[in-house]
Amino acid sequence: MNDSTTEPTARPVVLDVWCELQCPDCRTALDDVRALRDRYGDRLDVRLRHFPLEKHNHAYAAAQAAEEALAQGKGWPYVEEVLGRVEELDAKGEAFLLEAARGLGLDAEEFDTALIDGRHLLVVDADQAEGKAIGVTGTPTYVIGGERLDGGKSQEGLRARIEEIADRLLAAGD
Repeated sequence: MNDSTTEPTARPVVLDVWCELQCPDCRTALDDVRALRDRYGDRLDVRLRHFPLEKHNHAYAAAQAAEEALAQGKGWPYVEEVLGRVEELDAKGEAFLLEAARGLGLDAEEFDTALIDGRHLLVVDADQAEGKAIGVTGTPTYVIGGERLDGGKSQEGLRARIEEIADRLLAAGD
């Protein structure tokens, strides 16, 4: 069979998750994000978007560290590790970000350099600016199919709503 006759793969539905790695509500949302990724696999492109809040003094560095983890091939595992240990981030700051990187087998020296040289600042700033432009005020906030869902007040019912939208968008793409 000629490869050129195979049908193109349908484009995945995009779910943007505006998140802050020092946010306890984002840690709670992790279960929903995991469940969505498990249910839809590569049909749902879950994209981490950064929205560091001023009230959390390590959130901006954590967002940059998450971008470095992504560059090193372990973005979501790093995000899950950091969110799962928010209290340690609160207590240890950047030292914890490097410790979490080491624990996942990432290049901690490169992490340190990335935090110093600011190579990921533009991505974090752009995410935050876009979030503000579309009305994100807290984390987690989800955007799927043009609809914004605010998880900062309550996670209740959000996963079901996201699934409903994703199912509709995936069916329309068939």
